[in-house]
Amino acid sequence: MTVKHQCELLDLPRSTAYYQNVPVEVSQEEIAIKNAIDRIHFLEPSYGVRRIRNELGKQGFTKIGRKLIKRYMDEMDIHVFYPGPNLSKRDKQSKVYPYLLRNLKIDRPNQVWAIDITYVGTPYGFAYMVAIIDWYSRFIVGWAISNTLQTDFVIRTVKEAISKYGKPEIINSDQGSQFTSKAYIDCIKAQETIKISMDGKGRATDNIMIERFFRSYKWERLYLLRPETVKQAKAMTKEYIQHYNYVRAHQGLDNVTPYSIYRSQQKAAA
Repeated sequence: MTVKHQCELLDLPRSTAYYQNVPVEVSQEEIAIKNAIDRIHFLEPSYGVRRIRNELGKQGFTKIGRKLIKRYMDEMDIHVFYPGPNLSKRDKQSKVYPYLLRNLKIDRPNQVWAIDITYVGTPYGFAYMVAIIDWYSRFIVGWAISNTLQTDFVIRTVKEAISKYGKPEIINSDQGSQFTSKAYIDCIKAQETIKISMDGKGRATDNIMIERFFRSYKWERLYLLRPETVKQAKAMTKEYIQHYNYVRAHQGLDNVTPYSIYRSQQKAAA
C-alpha cells in the first residue's frame, strides 16, 4: 500500500507521514504566550482575538499581533464561545451532524458520552488532552495526552473507552477538525449502534459536561500545581482523574462520586 493511499484512508496529509517524527523547536516566548492565552480563554471564554490581545498587553506581551494570536489559538484548538448561535460559515468540506441532546432526558450511564480536547501548557512545553465523560454520572471513561492534535490519538482513546466500558448510545463532540474528520466518523460508524451528535458551532453549553470537567481540571490541578514539564503534567493528570472519578464528591450528584453513580446504575440495569 502506498503512502498516499495510507494517508487517504486515515484522512491525513501526506506531509504527516514524512515529517511526523521531526521535532519542532518551540521558543520559550511562544510557550509563555500560549499559556497566557489558555488562561485568558479559561477565565473569559467569549473573548475573541482583539480582547485577548488587550489582555496579553496587560501581561507584558505588547508586540504580538492579531494574526499571530489567531494562529496560536488555531494551533491550540481554542474556539470562542458565543452566548447565542454562531452565524459564521462552517467548513463545507466536512460533514456536520445534528445536535441530538436538546430536550433529551439523560437518565442512565452510557446513554450519552461527551468528548473534547483541551490545551495543557507548562513553562517548558505543551500538549493536548482528549477526555471522554459519561454525561449522566460525570465519570471519565477515557483520556489521553498527546504532543500533537492528530486524529489518531482521539480514535485510540475512543476505542479504549468502548473496550473497557461498552458502547454509548450517543457520543457528542464539537465541530473541531478531529471530530469531523473521515477517520473519526468512520471509527464511530464502525460501532454501528452509536449515534453521532455535534454541538452548534461555538456553543459552549451544548457540551457543558466536558467543559465543566476541563474547568475543574485546570482550576484544581493544572493552574494550582503548575507542573513544569509535559511528563509531570501527564502524571498529575492521571492522579487527578483517579481522584475525580473515585474520591471527589460532586454536589450535582448528591455528594457522591461519579464512579458510585456509574456503577450503581449499571448494576441496577443489569
